[in-house]
Amino acid sequence: MRPNEYEQEQIKAIKAWKAEEPSTISKIFGVVTVPVTWLMEKLIPQAAIRGVIDGANAVAGWLAYTDDILRDANIRDANILEIYELKRANLELCDSLANQVHNWAIGIATVEGGVTGATGIFGLTADIPAIITWAFRTIHKIGLCYGFQPTSEMDNQFILSILSASGANSVAEKSAALTMLKSVEITIAKQTWKAMAEKAAQQQLSKEGAIISVKNLAKQLGINLTKRKALQAIPAVGALIGSSVNGWYIKDVGWAARRAFQKRWLIDNQKIIDI
Repeated sequence: MRPNEYEQEQIKAIKAWKAEEPSTISKIFGVVTVPVTWLMEKLIPQAAIRGVIDGANAVAGWLAYTDDILRDANIRDANILEIYELKRANLELCDSLANQVHNWAIGIATVEGGVTGATGIFGLTADIPAIITWAFRTIHKIGLCYGFQPTSEMDNQFILSILSASGANSVAEKSAALTMLKSVEITIAKQTWKAMAEKAAQQQLSKEGAIISVKNLAKQLGINLTKRKALQAIPAVGALIGSSVNGWYIKDVGWAARRAFQKRWLIDNQKIIDI
């Protein structure tokens, strides 16, 4: 099935996102805040972030309710009764739903960052777990907008891959995350095409070396979040930095999720084989 004009535009946007380098602002910000970042990495060890990741994804899935998405879909006369039916809706509707979820998530993250940032470095102990959980919840909710509800370990790997791609600190990291994302996509497709047992699918993914290491993801998040939040440790500017950085981070996470789920939707609907 040939993609329509709107879908062709989104395919170009997905290509552009995949080729996009981590922002220059992020790189400059990282250099300027090196001394404070070093201190924060000592105060917030990777082991702590790893512990947050272990539970945040599960909590986020529980928080990602579907009622509002179904309501908004049907306001547009889509006659969608179950979330999975959005897989067979039109991409423009799914994108519109995802846009609402994304903007709302940025707003909440901005407020949360301002509140915790006002207390300086002490607020970071609450802010880091909160923003990681919110990032996972944003990915889950955006996935629902395209009809994808996690039901297997492979779906969780897909979500971890998105978070990894969104938080890349270099071109090499982003490239590696996108490779992992593609490997998970292929494995999920094999499950559909061949009705593979989940255990067999997990073994296959392991052979391809594509399982996302929570340890490596924690390291990446540790670098990314401490770099972005370094100035939040200063009470005088903490609220401003906390709100802007959280909004910035969830914006990145949301776009990574939107592009990844757009691609998966296009493949599932046989509009493309790959991008």
